Amino acid sequence: MRKIIHPSCAKNGCAEFENFLVWTVEKDVILQGDSLSILKTLPDKSVDLIFADPPYFMQTKGELLRVEGAKFEGVEDSWDKFESLRDYDDFSRQWLLESRRILKDSGSIWVIGSFQNIYRLGYLMQDLGFWILNDVVWTKPNPVPNFRGSRLCNAHETLIWCSKKKGTKYTFNYKTMKHLNGDKQEKSVWNLGICIGQERLKDANGKKIHSTQKPQKLLEKIILCASKEGDLVLDPFFGTGTTGAAAKRLGRHFIGIEKDEIYVAAAEMRIREVRCESSPISRGELEVKPPKISLNALLEAGLLRVGETFFTKNSESVCILCESGLLKDGVEELSLHKMAQKYKKAKCNGWDYFFIERDFKFLPVGTLRWSFPR
Repeated sequence: MRKIIHPSCAKNGCAEFENFLVWTVEKDVILQGDSLSILKTLPDKSVDLIFADPPYFMQTKGELLRVEGAKFEGVEDSWDKFESLRDYDDFSRQWLLESRRILKDSGSIWVIGSFQNIYRLGYLMQDLGFWILNDVVWTKPNPVPNFRGSRLCNAHETLIWCSKKKGTKYTFNYKTMKHLNGDKQEKSVWNLGICIGQERLKDANGKKIHSTQKPQKLLEKIILCASKEGDLVLDPFFGTGTTGAAAKRLGRHFIGIEKDEIYVAAAEMRIREVRCESSPISRGELEVKPPKISLNALLEAGLLRVGETFFTKNSESVCILCESGLLKDGVEELSLHKMAQKYKKAKCNGWDYFFIERDFKFLPVGTLRWSFPR
């Protein structure tokens, strides 16, 4: 990982880019400088996934006090200040437009926000041609309370997940997400705690370095959902490097853009200590499709035998395998998929519907395709 100070932000640098060599997509770097300026220099269609945690423009005024009277350190940073909603919209439109240009046609973007800004961002993204795939609600079991008691406790943030345009083929690791959700289809509501404890980066005085640091589990979930091993992940508002840390651990590359020197230093130190933890899940092995093999081929290879019983997942015997490669249930002989549809009374995949017995265990018939000699 390297930190690069962008020429437009160097103290003695020139603001013109005629003599500046456009980035050749150097990976695993933090580009220190203004986000909009740096985004404009990145090549078209060069990144696979974008995660953006932009300023929320929270518009908070006055001092917030905890119940016991202590001051609550909320978001008072200069980077969250804008002159007006129009000013915020102009800023948002610019970085979203550049992000869409940089994103590969097969890529996708996740943008996080709260009630102050997420609806404006969603409107702009649709206007720019992004195609919304999901809005994901991140619910917090340990949210910051509403100290004044003047409204409901805000216990969630919203993420908008978009492909570059309608009809593009984007990465979605469906089986991985299902596996991580207890073998149930993943939903659009994620329950994760906010960043606290040892994960929260603090300075020498014990004060949190970044006011809106996101939990690494949230970024890891997004990266596992929408990228492949070796993909390049861009974060245009890098902060203290949560995206980079998650990407590195899961075997992805990253580019982070961050202006604040303190944030950059914290991110560098943090990411340097992360080690890649390659696993079948991070490698996306669940997404690899088995070879296309017929029942006849499995018979010839000795992986199945004539007369073998096929069961449902409830261990109910349904039919037997014929020498022809068809299945017989005592009434008729049908193909694997047609027999499965007959008993499920709906379209389905016979490789997943039927089970066989091996060593006193029931396994989906489809698992045998992985054992076929190649």
